[in-house]
Amino acid sequence: MAVLPVITVGDPRLRQRSRPVEHITPEVQRLIDDMIETMHANDGIGLAAVQVGELRQIVVIEVPADEEIAGSGQRYVVINPEIVRASQEEEIGLEGCLSVPGYAGDVARSVSIFVRGLDRRGQKLRLRLNGFMARVFQHEIDHTRGVLYIDRLVAPDRIWRVQEGTEEHVEQEGVLPENAPG
Repeated sequence: MAVLPVITVGDPRLRQRSRPVEHITPEVQRLIDDMIETMHANDGIGLAAVQVGELRQIVVIEVPADEEIAGSGQRYVVINPEIVRASQEEEIGLEGCLSVPGYAGDVARSVSIFVRGLDRRGQKLRLRLNGFMARVFQHEIDHTRGVLYIDRLVAPDRIWRVQEGTEEHVEQEGVLPENAPG
């Protein structure tokens, strides 16, 4: 496994739609392993293939175990993820991203979603997700469509500077550092 460089805002690949994965090859398996290693090395909780420069519809998600977050403590690998149903009810929450270093902002997301795709073995996968896990999946699936969380801010002034490398911790904890405005 290898830690891959994470591309950041300004790289045009982040704005492109990723291609569906047609065949799960050894190369795809290596990419998934490298994505997981990269996510861990960057202390992230989710990563889309485009964030390591690969325009493929693959996301990996691993939120540290927390008894208050249903679905946390598990690793998810979803190939060709698709949100097939989303609740009308939304919740505003703080999001950060490895590809937008040094910032976190308020984004409205559906409270619950139903996702389908394939697991890393090519088996059909169906997930019903709520709360924070639904937010993380929506964030990562947006990446496969060329959308960043900064495109979904609830207002232009609802973004704050945070210590680089803590973006996703701020997201999980939902609290801005003491010195952040807002």
